[in-house]
Amino acid sequence: MGRSKPVTLIAGGAGFIGSHLCLRLLGEGHEVICIDNLQTALPSNLGRLKGRPGFTFVEADIVQPLPEAVTARAGEIGRVYNLACPASPPLYQIDPEHTMLTNVVGTNNLLRLAEKSGARFFLASTSEVYGDPEVHPQQEEYRGWVNCTGPRACYDEGKRAAETLTFDYARTGRAEVRVIRIFNTYGPHMSPDDGRVVSNMLCQAIQGDDITIYGDGTQTRSFCYVSDMVDGFVRLMEAEIDGTEPVNIGNPVELSMQELADEVVRLTGARSRIVYRPLPIDDPRRRRPDIARAKALLDWEPRVPLREGLTQTYHWFAEELGRAERVKAA
Repeated sequence: MGRSKPVTLIAGGAGFIGSHLCLRLLGEGHEVICIDNLQTALPSNLGRLKGRPGFTFVEADIVQPLPEAVTARAGEIGRVYNLACPASPPLYQIDPEHTMLTNVVGTNNLLRLAEKSGARFFLASTSEVYGDPEVHPQQEEYRGWVNCTGPRACYDEGKRAAETLTFDYARTGRAEVRVIRIFNTYGPHMSPDDGRVVSNMLCQAIQGDDITIYGDGTQTRSFCYVSDMVDGFVRLMEAEIDGTEPVNIGNPVELSMQELADEVVRLTGARSRIVYRPLPIDDPRRRRPDIARAKALLDWEPRVPLREGLTQTYHWFAEELGRAERVKAA
């Protein structure tokens, strides 16, 4: 009996968004091969996946030649999702060389696998390709304003190069591709110490620490709940479209950092002070996606409101931090 669904390879599948994508596809009957170097993934994310029917885990780094456990199954793989790369500035700046190589060499390794297997290839790119944008909101045609020599360039320029490679494979007929540009995403399975603003503020509030705002609090972001983001992933991967244009996926509701901090205080009932620290180098002042292309091509738009998403994320972090304290005390 033939398989009704293709084998799906997810690079970075033990990470924040990747683990949600694995769970979504396993629930729909896919066989999933997850490849991850576990550099930034929470062990509990992998624990939720191991032992599930149809799930295989391969610990490996996509910067290196792909292991035989993956290449030996090239003939079975019909979908390749590339989510491999830390997305938090404090984490991707720890080893900027590895961040750049993950985006360039790692993406090329996965593209070659897709070419060999005839699989459809999906690149998780980022709104960071727009840099500190001079155009607002950001449409896919905007070419961005990125500091190519700054401390964030390993990620920003790495993703831009990954897009270039991906579209070159498509233009030369070597692979069928899909490219998504992810805007700020939050939800369960985030690491409490990953350094992104939602995790920082919620964990600070839960622990009774000062809530940190970098800058004066007027800079903005647009926050998309992880289930909405994963739905965008699957819709784009399975859409019968040309695929040679990137697609923004994110929540167009724009929020200042001060408004986010105030919402976190209201939600958690924290008595934390709000303190202000200098804005990191090249931190974007405004960020909001134009999602007209996603609506037109995928019939996609976010459904989870911020209050609901933050509530779910708050409960997740409270449980994770409590687990960490129990382990420390044991």
